[in-house]
Amino acid sequence: MKMKKNDLFIGAYILAAVIFFIISIPSWLLDFLLAFNIAVALIVLFNSIYAKEVLDMASFPTILLFTTLFRISLNVSSTKLILTKGDAGQVVNVFGQFVGGGNLVIGIIIFIILVLIQFIVINKGSERVAEVTARFTLDAMAGKQMAIDSDLNTGAITDQEAAVRRQKLQLENSFFGSMDGATKYVKGDATAGLIITGVNIVGGIIMGMLYGGLTINEALTKYTILTIGDGLCSQIPSLLISLATGILVTKASSEGELGEEIVGQLFSIDKVLLMVGSALALLGLLTPLPIYIFVPFGILLIFVSRKVASKQGETMIEEEVEREENEAQEIRKPENVVSLLNVDPIELEFGYGIIPLADVNQGGDLLDRVVMIRRQVALELGAVVPIIRLRDNIQLNPNQYVIKIKGIQVSEGEILFDHYMAMNPGYIEEEITGIPTFEPSFHLPAIWITEGQRERAESLGYTVVDPPSIIATHLTEIIRQHIAELLTRQDVSNLINNIKDNNAALVDELVPKLMGIGEIQKVLQNLLEEGISIRDLVTIFETLADHASVTRDTDILTEYVRQSIKRAISGKYFPPNEITNVITLDPKIEQEIMGAVKNTEQGSYLALDPERINKIIESLTEGLRKLEDMGRNPIVITSPIVRLYFKKLASEYFKDIIVISYNEVESNIELQSVGMVTA
Repeated sequence: MKMKKNDLFIGAYILAAVIFFIISIPSWLLDFLLAFNIAVALIVLFNSIYAKEVLDMASFPTILLFTTLFRISLNVSSTKLILTKGDAGQVVNVFGQFVGGGNLVIGIIIFIILVLIQFIVINKGSERVAEVTARFTLDAMAGKQMAIDSDLNTGAITDQEAAVRRQKLQLENSFFGSMDGATKYVKGDATAGLIITGVNIVGGIIMGMLYGGLTINEALTKYTILTIGDGLCSQIPSLLISLATGILVTKASSEGELGEEIVGQLFSIDKVLLMVGSALALLGLLTPLPIYIFVPFGILLIFVSRKVASKQGETMIEEEVEREENEAQEIRKPENVVSLLNVDPIELEFGYGIIPLADVNQGGDLLDRVVMIRRQVALELGAVVPIIRLRDNIQLNPNQYVIKIKGIQVSEGEILFDHYMAMNPGYIEEEITGIPTFEPSFHLPAIWITEGQRERAESLGYTVVDPPSIIATHLTEIIRQHIAELLTRQDVSNLINNIKDNNAALVDELVPKLMGIGEIQKVLQNLLEEGISIRDLVTIFETLADHASVTRDTDILTEYVRQSIKRAISGKYFPPNEITNVITLDPKIEQEIMGAVKNTEQGSYLALDPERINKIIESLTEGLRKLEDMGRNPIVITSPIVRLYFKKLASEYFKDIIVISYNEVESNIELQSVGMVTA
């Protein structure tokens, strides 16, 4: 594999640092490497300044480690030259003499000041900021993840945008965690540089006196200048890298260029510039301070403030004109009308009094509950619930909410934001005072109580529910009732694709050879209409593949599927190790129903005499009343061939009736008939 140029450069950079620890290098090469090291430090600094966001320098912790290693290796090489030859090259010598102005004392003072700035100001500050930023970034990660889920759930962003934001969030978390550790290298580098400086001075004096034949004053002067020069060559790049570290971790909340933001934020308010300019001018006129500095400086700031005020006025006019033009263009756009044609599958509209429940900034968790609803329905029924749109509607009452399916209102409710709903399970005799109401999901009698009454109501045995739970439960029930019509052909296609990887032969046999997506959709809708889960798609598709060659009637195919997943149906309606009370159907009624079935090209339907239907319904009503009095589910057991038609007949009168055939009941289930439908 061919090595890339960038990989070769990094490898050489690290390898050179390791080699410099071992071998001695000539002074001319050290001069070149010291210049290169300063250039790298400046490049890192200016990249940090002009990076728009921290992830533009995502590799900075690694860069910090590499540059520190390289800089220390140069320190070791220069130390070897100073101690062995008394000459570390021209760069070190010039830094030692020029910075101190030829004065040894001044050079020492300047070096000490640089070291103090490095240690006390920049290193300590960068280390603390990196530590705090890492902690707060980690603490805020869960909230940011929830915000992304909320935006995705409300349709503000797409799945792809959510994935990008999650990846960016993960990268930021990793970056600041790495920066927290990387700043320790900067601090250690400065400490090592200080120790090396001390070693150079002491070792240089000893080497100069013992092997160079120098007096103590000559050795002190020569080696101190070389040591200061060497220290400055190391400390200046180290200072630049430390400064870059501080810049990068302190601009975590900024996403623009640092220069534009600093200048823009400092010189953007004309009043501030006017007051500061006036203050400087007065100080120059009324105090002994140099008038030729303060007055011109103050006049300059006053002039700049006038310019800023004029520019702000022009900007406001331009923004107003641009806004009006954009509004006019939006009105003229043909897409504006087309966008109105889009219908959301599910909408939850609420009055302004309920907004705090949906606002994460105000502590509302309604958006999180909506996410959980989609997950709950997916696990329970195997169907993917479409995105649920949450909108505030000022036309509604403050505490009112409305649930819409495909743009049409199907249910509504009203809550008291600062109250709790208490419901009597039926066995509690002691009543509590409150505002009478009805639970919106199941229309059960309930009472609105205050926060202070909550503990007492719970101790008495009342079921106490908070407003977000009321809305979430209501929304869940509405979704369950309409999940069949929410299942689109695209949803079915997605479900098919999900199982195709592991069941390619099954899918290829069924679709489109035996059944189209629309026919499979109808079968799945039939199951969902009666609350049967479609999670076991493999079994469902295998059953369809077995029988689709014989009949294309989706209603009949649905019956075959129900029988193949009888374990799931039995588990849903019949508790294990318990006798279940049911109603059965008179065999004569079953024969009469089958005799009244008419088959057409459009499907089968039941053509019974209205009087017979009324008598059947009267008998069914009596049987269901018995089950209700016993606190049992309204379950009717029929023969397989009759189930479909009796269900269609009975569901027109009884919304929640459950009709199951004998072939859909597991052999270990115990049933007890408490009545028979006759006529």
